Amino acid sequence: MHHHDEGTVLAPSRAEVFWFWLKLGFISFGGPAGQIAIMHRELVDQKRWISEARFLHALNYCMLLPGPEAQQLATYLGWLMHRTLGGIVAGLLFVLPSLLLLIGLSWVYVVYGQLPAVAGLLYGIKPAVAALVLQAVHRVGSRTLKKPSQAPVLWAVAVMSFIAIAGFQVAFPWVVLTAALVGWLGQRLVPAQFALAGGHGSAKPAAQRRGAWLDDHTPTPPHARYRPARLAAVLLVGAALWLLPVGALLLWQGWQGPLTQMAWFFTKAALLTFGGAYAVLPYVYQGAVKQFGWLTGPQMMDGLALGESTPGPLIMVVTFVGFLGGWTKAVLGPEALFAGAVLAAVVVTWFTFLPSFVFILAGGPLVESTHGRLQFTAPLTAITAAVVGVIASLAILFIAHIAYPTGPGAGFLINLDAAALALTALAAWALMRLKWGVMPVIAACALIGLALKLVVVS
Repeated sequence: MHHHDEGTVLAPSRAEVFWFWLKLGFISFGGPAGQIAIMHRELVDQKRWISEARFLHALNYCMLLPGPEAQQLATYLGWLMHRTLGGIVAGLLFVLPSLLLLIGLSWVYVVYGQLPAVAGLLYGIKPAVAALVLQAVHRVGSRTLKKPSQAPVLWAVAVMSFIAIAGFQVAFPWVVLTAALVGWLGQRLVPAQFALAGGHGSAKPAAQRRGAWLDDHTPTPPHARYRPARLAAVLLVGAALWLLPVGALLLWQGWQGPLTQMAWFFTKAALLTFGGAYAVLPYVYQGAVKQFGWLTGPQMMDGLALGESTPGPLIMVVTFVGFLGGWTKAVLGPEALFAGAVLAAVVVTWFTFLPSFVFILAGGPLVESTHGRLQFTAPLTAITAAVVGVIASLAILFIAHIAYPTGPGAGFLINLDAAALALTALAAWALMRLKWGVMPVIAACALIGLALKLVVVS
C-alpha cells in the first residue's frame, strides 16, 4: 500500500460524470450483480468518488426497493453526487442504450425471425438463457438460504413459494406479501435464522482504505438532507408524470385499449419486482402471455435471450414484450406496425422505470439520514427466500419449453428435444463450474445452435 495516493480526491465535473454514466450504459452486461460490480470497481476503487460504506448503504436501500436495483443504484449515486439532475441523467443513460438496441433487435426478430440463420441462433441461445436462470437460482439461493439445518424457515418459504407458483398458479404479489409477513413474524420468534443471511459484500477494514470524495464521514451534501417540501414536490411531479400519460391513453384508447392495459400492467409489475428481474418474469409471463396474449411463451424466451445479450438491466425485456404486443395488437393500425410497436415499447419502458426514479429521488434523503439503521432486513430476507422458489419455477418452465418446443403431446419421448436439453446442461456447467461469463456462454450456445439447425436441416 503506497502512501502517495492518499491525497484528497477532486470533485468530479458534470462532464466527467456524464461520460462515465454513458459508458456504463453501453458496457453494463451481466445482470445486476455484474453491473453493481462494475460500478463498485469504477466509483469506489478506481475513481474514489464515493466511499465503500456509502456505496453499500445505498445498495442496501436499492435492494429493498422493487425494481431494477442496479439502475436504481446508478440513479442514487448520480443524485448524491450532482443533485436531482445528476440522478435523472445517471438513471436514463443506464437504460437508453439498451432501449434503442432492443427496439432494433425486436424489429429484426419480428421481420426476420423465421430465417433459418436467425432461428438457429435463437435455438442455441434459449438453452443458455435457461442455464442463466438456473445459475440465478443457485446464486440467490446460496446467498440467502445457507444450510437447511441452519435456516429451516427460509427453506420452507422457498419451497412453499415454488409450489404456489408452479403448482397452484398463485399470483406473484401474494407470494411476496406472505413471505414478508413470515419474515416479520420470524424475526420476533426465531431471530437467529434471519441473522445468518449475508448481504452483498463486506466493507474493507479501515486500514486498507483510502480517502474518497464522498467519504464515510463527509457530511451529507445540502441537497441530500431531508426536507418535507422537497419530498412533496418529488411525489407531486412523479404522480403527474404517471397521471398525464395514463389520462392521455385513456382518452385516446379507453381503459380496454392495449396501450392503457400495458401502462397499468407494467406499473404493477414495477411495484412488485422485489428481488430483481428474474423474480418479476413469472408475473410478466402470467400477464403478457396467458392473460393478454401480447406474445407467445416461446417468443417470451426469445425476448429474454435478446435481453440477456444486450447491456442494461434485464428488466429491459419488457421493451421487447411491449414491442411485440404493439405489433401483434397493431395499436396504430395495420399500416403503421413499426410505429405502433415502438410506441408500445416506449410506453412500457416509461411505466416500468418511472417508479424507480420516484423511489430514489423521494426516498434518498431519508436513507442518507439512516446510516446503519436498517430494521427491515428480516422481511426482505424472507422475500428473497421466496424469490428463490419463484425463480426455480421459472427455470422449470423454461426447461419444459426447451424439452418440448411443441408441447409434450402424445409421444412423451418422441417429441423430446434431447440436443437442446444437452446444450442447457452444457451451458449450466460452463457458467457454474468453469465460471464463464454471460457473453461467452451465449455466444458459444448461439454458434452451436446455428450449426445444429443448418447442418441437421440440410
